[in-house]
Amino acid sequence: MTHSKKNALKNELQSDLGRARGLGASHHGVGHWWHERVTSIVNVPLMLWLAWSVVKMPGWSHAEFSAWLASPVNATLMVVAVISVFYHAALGCQVIAEDYLHVGWMRRAKVLLLQLFFGVTAVLCIVSILKIAL
Repeated sequence: MTHSKKNALKNELQSDLGRARGLGASHHGVGHWWHERVTSIVNVPLMLWLAWSVVKMPGWSHAEFSAWLASPVNATLMVVAVISVFYHAALGCQVIAEDYLHVGWMRRAKVLLLQLFFGVTAVLCIVSILKIAL
């Protein structure tokens, strides 16, 4: 009997509950969901602050913008915004990859590449902010 025939027979003999066991979250889903919600809530005031700041900037020169970003409050809020937004984006993209990629190695590779991309990009943004601010 082939492996697929054995699985089909096993599925026929199992109850619905037996087939469903082990298919749920692997005990990390709640933390992931919670982090997405917290970062989305944190992002709201940060994006309102950023939008308000940008509206005040029309016509600013590079020197004026650099002076604005050199302020400790603005630099700190910008770094926090970068961390929160990139972390939130990485979590969201991970969920998409996990939901729509069904080949195990491909899903793991995609999640790893997404985490590397968002991590490296966030570090580059933070270094740029600190270079201007300091």
